[in-house]
Amino acid sequence: MDDIARAKYLPKALMVIGVLFILVIYPMMMWVWPQGWGWTPRQPEYEQMIVGIYVTLGVFLIRAAKNPAANISLIWFTIWSSLVHGVIMLIQALIDKTDRIHLAGDIPILFLIAGVLWYLMPKYKWESKDAG
Repeated sequence: MDDIARAKYLPKALMVIGVLFILVIYPMMMWVWPQGWGWTPRQPEYEQMIVGIYVTLGVFLIRAAKNPAANISLIWFTIWSSLVHGVIMLIQALIDKTDRIHLAGDIPILFLIAGVLWYLMPKYKWESKDAG
């Protein structure tokens, strides 16, 4: 996919991911699939913190969808924080047998989000200002 196609799909992906962060994480943790999205033992303080962070990020991703080029740092933060969060949870799930269900729950979703955004980010060429 070339940069023109990426520029077309990146705002849509930012909007969808933003809405998912706002509307999906809490229901998944609390009611839909708490085994795959919430950690044991249940910790309401942790759950509130995670939901607060992701809802806030979701709002900013929706705003970034209007002008992704002006929000590159936020998009890269979303990519890298999703990867880091996913890797930490992956290690924890591999160590703790009671949390292995996360290997099919929230962990792959974090990697998917990071991968989609990484793929859709335009490939900028870094050039020296002194060149030319």
